Amino acid sequence: MWRWVRRQLGFDPPHQSDTRTIYIANRFPQHGLYTPQKFIDNRIISSKGLEHSSQSQILEPLVPLLPKYTVWNFVPKNLFEQFRRVANFYFLIIFLVQLMIDTPTSPITSGLPLFFVITVTAIKQGYEDWLRHNSDNEVNGAPVYVVRSGGLVKTRSKNIRVGDIVRVAKDEIFPADLVLLSSDRPDGSCHVTTASLDGETNLKTHVAVPETAVLQTVANLDTLIAVIECQQPEADLYSEFFDRFMGRMMITQQMEEIVRPLGPESLLLRGARLKNTKEIFGVAVYTGMETKMALNYKSKSQKRSAVEKSMNTFLIIYLIILISEAIISTILKYTWQAEEKWDEPWYNQKTEHQRNSSKILKFISDFLAFLVLYNFIIPISLYVTVEMQKFLGSFFIGWDLDLYHEESDQKAQVNTSDLNEELGQVEYVFTDKTGTLTENEMQFRECSINGVKYQEINGKLVSEGPTPDSSEGNLSYLSSLSHLNNLSHLATSSSFRSSPENETELIKEHDLFFKAVSLCHTVQISSVQTDGIGDGPWQSNLAPSQLEYYASSPDEKALVEAAARFGIVFIGSYGETMEVKTLGKLERYKLLHILEFDSDRRRMSVIVQAPSGEKLLFVKGAESSILPECIGGEIEKTRIHVDEFALKGLRTLCMAYRQFTSKEYEEIDRRLFEARTALQQREEKLADVFQLIEKDLILLGATAVEDKLQDKVRETIEALRMAGIKVWVLTGDKHETAVSVSLSCGHFHRTMNILELINQKSDSECAEKLRQLARRITEDHVIQHGLVVDGTSLSLALREHEKLFMEVCRNCSAVMCCRMAPLQKAKVIRLIKISPEKPITLAVGDGANDVSMIQEAHVGIGIMGKEGRQAARNSDYAIARFKFLSKLLFVHGHFYYIRIATLVQYFFYKNVCFITPQFLYQFYCLFSQQTLYDSVYLTLYNICFTSLPILIYSLLEQHIDPHLLQNKPTLYRDISKNRQLSMKTFLYWTILGFSHAFIFFFGSYFLMGKDTSLLGNGQMFGNWTFGTLVFTVMVITVTVKMALETHFWTWINHFVTWGSILFYFVFSLFYGGILWPFLSSQNMYFVFIQLLSSGSVWFAIILMIVTCLFLDIVKKVFDRQFHPTNIEKAQLLQLTETNSSIKCLDSMCCFSEGETACASVGRMLERVIGRCSPSHVSRSWSASDPFYTNDRSILTLSTMDSSTC
Repeated sequence: MWRWVRRQLGFDPPHQSDTRTIYIANRFPQHGLYTPQKFIDNRIISSKGLEHSSQSQILEPLVPLLPKYTVWNFVPKNLFEQFRRVANFYFLIIFLVQLMIDTPTSPITSGLPLFFVITVTAIKQGYEDWLRHNSDNEVNGAPVYVVRSGGLVKTRSKNIRVGDIVRVAKDEIFPADLVLLSSDRPDGSCHVTTASLDGETNLKTHVAVPETAVLQTVANLDTLIAVIECQQPEADLYSEFFDRFMGRMMITQQMEEIVRPLGPESLLLRGARLKNTKEIFGVAVYTGMETKMALNYKSKSQKRSAVEKSMNTFLIIYLIILISEAIISTILKYTWQAEEKWDEPWYNQKTEHQRNSSKILKFISDFLAFLVLYNFIIPISLYVTVEMQKFLGSFFIGWDLDLYHEESDQKAQVNTSDLNEELGQVEYVFTDKTGTLTENEMQFRECSINGVKYQEINGKLVSEGPTPDSSEGNLSYLSSLSHLNNLSHLATSSSFRSSPENETELIKEHDLFFKAVSLCHTVQISSVQTDGIGDGPWQSNLAPSQLEYYASSPDEKALVEAAARFGIVFIGSYGETMEVKTLGKLERYKLLHILEFDSDRRRMSVIVQAPSGEKLLFVKGAESSILPECIGGEIEKTRIHVDEFALKGLRTLCMAYRQFTSKEYEEIDRRLFEARTALQQREEKLADVFQLIEKDLILLGATAVEDKLQDKVRETIEALRMAGIKVWVLTGDKHETAVSVSLSCGHFHRTMNILELINQKSDSECAEKLRQLARRITEDHVIQHGLVVDGTSLSLALREHEKLFMEVCRNCSAVMCCRMAPLQKAKVIRLIKISPEKPITLAVGDGANDVSMIQEAHVGIGIMGKEGRQAARNSDYAIARFKFLSKLLFVHGHFYYIRIATLVQYFFYKNVCFITPQFLYQFYCLFSQQTLYDSVYLTLYNICFTSLPILIYSLLEQHIDPHLLQNKPTLYRDISKNRQLSMKTFLYWTILGFSHAFIFFFGSYFLMGKDTSLLGNGQMFGNWTFGTLVFTVMVITVTVKMALETHFWTWINHFVTWGSILFYFVFSLFYGGILWPFLSSQNMYFVFIQLLSSGSVWFAIILMIVTCLFLDIVKKVFDRQFHPTNIEKAQLLQLTETNSSIKCLDSMCCFSEGETACASVGRMLERVIGRCSPSHVSRSWSASDPFYTNDRSILTLSTMDSSTC
């Protein structure tokens, strides 16, 4: 029984075998004893409540996967999480103490604020979790078709079970990890893209086993009797991400069992998309959180901002102050009562029970009573105000029109509001490449043919300079090879005035180059698109718009499309035949062999038989692998052109060819057959044969393709650098591709010395390489360094040499990690997070392969791109384009941090002002625990009287123009490393609170402490009048102090600031002016009205307020004049550039150079009495400003210009 309970709770999961047995269509054996294995359902849960990592999910697959909250556990679980907070737990204890012992204040004074805080927080967290539930339900409720009971049944994705046969149509995403059974193709093949898994948009081919490939209908599949045995799900490293699937399928046909091996070519991963195939049928082998995509998610944990950590530190300090005050008061009480006349005065005789009670218990009781009396120094309402500020403030991001992308109709999204201020503290940005920095679109830009460089302009090839045989002209236009075929056109062109022999040679060179481009690839073409192509001599001009290519790499697609635009159109492959239309004439080439690309050779080749019968080898690859093998062609000129292309950030490939004699081809064909059928050392033998074939080449030229960057990526990365943020690129793409994009987007500079840590095979080799890199960096103090590291080498570096690797990384200006597995990305970020500096990290990505790093980083940003919505759903914030990151950090992040930093410190300040007079009052009442304030005032001080001004400030404050913040990224450095919540700043606010409290108390005491009669009838003020006077001065002072901190005034600020003071007076008049029947005692009856009837009191109130704030204003003026910060300098510069009619909008603590403080105070008074109308102010930002020419931010809520201090 106990074991069953532990198993149900997930503490004692059942033993799992290393393999799983799957009966296709869930046809279990009808005879014999068989217990089917249990598998989890197909639900994806992004808000998991489990704290264990993905690896533990693998080891314990039957542990129930539950969302963070359900209808049944929301209340207890949310209460548990909230009471883990220091302040909430503390107030719960205080509330319980007030219920159990006799305390000077009512339990309502602690219970009501606590209930309010818990309720508001629970509503906010419940709403956010409800949004996550809706997002999960959208995915889990997606319609799918499953073969059941001999028919095709429509169901929801979450209902797929392991063993179900699923039908997936073209362009649909696979709902689970499937083993391919059949497709609409006779050979059982299909093509998929895995962009959302590894960031690559290339096309991958998967094939079914022959016995199931012929089962292309539901009726045929219903007759299939087969069993799959495969390994349990694994979260593989990148090098094994697609290659680590091993299994076998046992098919029963005519009472005979056929066994077929299953490998990665048979596995279709969840998240991948079916392309160029009408439909496929596959059997589900891994479902839900056991799919490879889900296993590479990092389990989502609760993220806490640096501000929240600082709040907890400050709370502990104030808790120490509270306990110290309680201990001091308790000790002084017993010291005072040591004298008999004070221990039991005549007017307060003790009972017999009190005299006989334990002194220890009495001491503890008095200590707890003082603790309750002073407990308001801990600002419980701080948490609820912070929660409201984060929740309401998060809407500004979604409303910001500058973060709206019109083309895709997408606005910024906030998935969690707990990290708004963390956007202003980022020190490291980790970004994906494909779809994040780039548009996922390759474009042909330039080429070099036989030593002549061309670029494409408006669909035409434009040569730079004269051709080898021309004598004049700077530009030659080749709109297509069809024009080359038109000799009359060539004859009239000034650039090609040459003999017919040279014209024919030129045509042959270009024809051969583009034929190599059109034939040397693994591009697939949609068969439904090819109908009608090829009729008429000029139909090839329409081919690019009618054909739909799917390539094994995005470069290949761009090159084949470019060749089609220039007159040589690849029509398609049919078995061993490749069809190409050259100048409107259809040609068929027989594909003899494909020499696949590999990272060692860095090239691929095809051997074809031309229509004339010639055997040709076309080779395509990196210049470092092609040029050394060439013996003919314009090698040096091409090398120079390739370097020029690379300097422009273009991706380059060289093209070459070789013609075989019949005898040479027979030898090559024989050796290839032997190598490919070898059982031992097959890879080594193939490499030797490939090397033999790919030599003695004739160079044709080179191509240059641009991986189109997103708009303003270079400017955004440069702005991040200026802000002091280090940018790392983490991608699953190939080394060459990633480096090329890093150069083109400005991540790597041309003057940077690029260091490489790639292809490391062992720990010792990796350690030695790291030491070499460290020495190189140390010896060279001038050149900036960039580091390139691949996934395999990174695994070795993180295994034993973390410190050495981090030392190298910290000394590099930019780091780029390629061939990264999703979990490796997360591990790199964690390595930076736990480094001694503990920097704040931000991760940006757009695919499912980026989810792990998005969840690992302090702040996760999802790009709503072309690779699905997995990243956006699991991120903290989602934006449509990378360029929006600059405003998100430099404007929203800056404002959020300044607002919440001021909010936190202001709360502690006003609570010190609130409770310190209570502590001082005990010295004048013999520490009798008499409260200075009425219980209603105690309850409403933080909830009503002083809450709205700071809340509105924390939502609307703009201490500097948002446009200036974005145009000057260096201002971001001023708020980094949590500077505004440093211990120095915290102590300043605390000391300020104590000093103001002393002025409140002793100013009031000197006014009426000697039984002074301040009323005309000679009546003297009493205890409650004294406390009310202190409370009145305090409420007005802390509110005006908030007004001094406000730089951006709107009608809302005026309403809540002066309205809060007015509300206090109106409430006090009503509360003290009426005998309320539901109150057992009303000590405040007529007290407030009597207090305000004295002119001396009004004079004392004004005098104390001015005294409190005067020194604070003087300090601000002194600091701004003699020790201005960079932000204050920018404010001053902003003032000098602004129209004089706007200067009156500055806070009274801001003044232009040479202006006196009195003039600034005069401006403040003018603004208050209405002489400076905000309606006269207009926004006047230059249209030439970078990044955003038109700031349409919702942040500016009024016509008032945000050009304030």
